[in-house]
Amino acid sequence: MTGDQINVADFEEAARSRLDPGAYGYFAGGAGDEHTLRENLAAFARWDLRPRMLSGVEEVSTAATVLGVDVSMPLLVAPTAFQRLADPEGELATARAAAAAGTVMCVSTLTSSTPAELAAAAPGAPQWFQLYWSRDRGFTKELVESVAEAGFRALVLTVDLPVPGRRERDVRTGFVLPDDVPLPNVPGKIHPGNFQAAIRDLVDTSLTWRDLEWLRAACPLPLVVKGVLTAEDALLAAEHGADAVVVSNHGGRQLDGVPATLDVLPEVVDAVGEQVEVLLDGGVRRGIDVLKALALGARATLAGRAVLWGLAAGGEAGVTSVLELLRAEIELGLELLGCATPRDVTGAHVRRTGPSV
Repeated sequence: MTGDQINVADFEEAARSRLDPGAYGYFAGGAGDEHTLRENLAAFARWDLRPRMLSGVEEVSTAATVLGVDVSMPLLVAPTAFQRLADPEGELATARAAAAAGTVMCVSTLTSSTPAELAAAAPGAPQWFQLYWSRDRGFTKELVESVAEAGFRALVLTVDLPVPGRRERDVRTGFVLPDDVPLPNVPGKIHPGNFQAAIRDLVDTSLTWRDLEWLRAACPLPLVVKGVLTAEDALLAAEHGADAVVVSNHGGRQLDGVPATLDVLPEVVDAVGEQVEVLLDGGVRRGIDVLKALALGARATLAGRAVLWGLAAGGEAGVTSVLELLRAEIELGLELLGCATPRDVTGAHVRRTGPSV
């Protein structure tokens, strides 16, 4: 990592030059023709910001509150798997950087560290745990209990991966998971040469919305449902005990052809925004992306690939640089928008791109 990285795209180029092609393709790629992957990015260009002048804003703060936790900005670290492919310290480095940045790290089930190890890497820092619900319900219950015992602040159930999407970059590069990557949070061993089949075996495809009630009873933590793309599912999540939902299409990695998350955010906010907190991930590469999501009703956003590029480019220091870069962009955007805090950003601060009417 050098001083040449001045935006997230620069960090991606640095990461690409350092990563094995298979690992880069795994992190960067999407499903099918990658239409949804591209749309996640393009959606932010479909909205213009509407700044207000002479607003009397003397001081700007990027601080926000998400599920009762104070954070330095309305941007959290999204769960991404197998971070040791990007840096030898993997999730431990990301956890330390997120703690230093004052924001939440959401840890994937497919991490190389246990909940206790991740909590010890960043003592007292707010961490969430993303759950793939195993077919072995006893193992799932023990895992959830270990997450609560380690001091995590929320449990994030991913609901959009009953089976993995077809990610053709992985097929072309012949990507396999190295034998030496430990996965302590899954029952049994994921065989590197048959990764897709192993994930199919891991996730319980029989789950229904009623199973959320069991999880709600088994875990004392706030429950977040990640992978919602419709008002109907957002309402069901709220009805069955969710405290928050994440509007997410798994970074375009599951069902290609679903809409960009920013495009469906207003639908979800209209349905449940007064009942639960609504978050968004997918395509966040700039501070102004965060502001547009806030204007459309999100409480906060999550960034996954942007953080991974920092990790691959420069380890813990690279993640710190990316998070500070995004926080600075959010701060500048707030000041130029005429808003003192993220909560001051409203629907009046955006409009659909196109001629004025």
